Amino acid sequence: MSEARAAFRELIAVLQEVDARYLGDEWSAGAFGDLHDGFRSVMHILEGGCFLMFESDPEHPIFRPIVTRTRKMLGDNPDALYYSAPVRDDLAYRVTGTTGNSPYFSFTVETNTAEGGYSNATAGVLRHVDFDVAADGTFEVFFGGHERERNWMALPRGASEVIVRCYFEEAEPAGRDPNAFARIPLVIENLAVPPPPAPRSEASVAAGIRRVTNFVRGRTLEQAKPGERQQPSWVSTTPNDFPQPETPGDMAFSAFDAAYSMAPYALAPDEALVITGRWPDCAFGNVSLWNRYLQTYDYEYRNAGRNRANTDLEPDGSFRIVIAHEDPGVPNWLDTERRPFGMVFWRFFLPEGDIAQPKAAVVKLTDVKG
Repeated sequence: MSEARAAFRELIAVLQEVDARYLGDEWSAGAFGDLHDGFRSVMHILEGGCFLMFESDPEHPIFRPIVTRTRKMLGDNPDALYYSAPVRDDLAYRVTGTTGNSPYFSFTVETNTAEGGYSNATAGVLRHVDFDVAADGTFEVFFGGHERERNWMALPRGASEVIVRCYFEEAEPAGRDPNAFARIPLVIENLAVPPPPAPRSEASVAAGIRRVTNFVRGRTLEQAKPGERQQPSWVSTTPNDFPQPETPGDMAFSAFDAAYSMAPYALAPDEALVITGRWPDCAFGNVSLWNRYLQTYDYEYRNAGRNRANTDLEPDGSFRIVIAHEDPGVPNWLDTERRPFGMVFWRFFLPEGDIAQPKAAVVKLTDVKG
């Protein structure tokens, strides 16, 4: 049997195991009536693995969009663009591009993802406030190699991926723009200037398939089952009750300098969740709705999130956001898509001072209709 065929059958076997276990009772996939979300999530993960990992090459890296309007995973965001490029800790790289007037722009380094695995940890961050950005938004930064005084970040042992986060506070979600990724042109160059990659071979195709297999496995079968993992203090398991926002430390695929708060919502057909609070002083702040598989709700045609620019404020500067199954005719409605259960996720980047804990109350929909 050829090596590529063997690798392909390994991928098929993992998908069969995902079907039997991850999308079965072992992970409580059918417990909330949203099994279709599980299958959709796996399809998006499979697409992500093929797109990001099949021809990943840290000697000849390119930046690829991690998520889009139709590829949702790992807690995507309607107000953000995310990119990924493979790197290797024994090489040095130059990255050029523009911030696209993003109020928060950063590079983070992840570990253990070279063969498609799930990151061990976020091992470093370089933000727009840490490197020189020209008046037109252009920049040049370096990763790995000899230490530089400015515009540089080390690649620690095990570094395998550079992730770029670009957040926008605008009236329309940045992710809704069909040309959104054209706003952030990025180029990454291996400073060693390697020769062209070798022609594709049996071995290289098999290796690519196995990276895809690892990508799928790491985001499904290797994830904790419901109730197994100790949740961070900023994650609530109590519906409609938000914890005090906190920074996540070095948790994989997170940002060091963002304060997060997450809680599930649970609403009957005739109920609404009214959330009150104040946006803190920060570089970026927003709230998004996710399903159990960390996929945002439809933000192309519906209201699946709010940022500070598209939130109507009360006369005293506070906000009142309403999560409901239908439009109540009041400002700041978030559309549940008639899902009785989902996740509400808050992000506050580079916060200054205290962050007010969002307060929520379940009320009858008729009590909030305009």
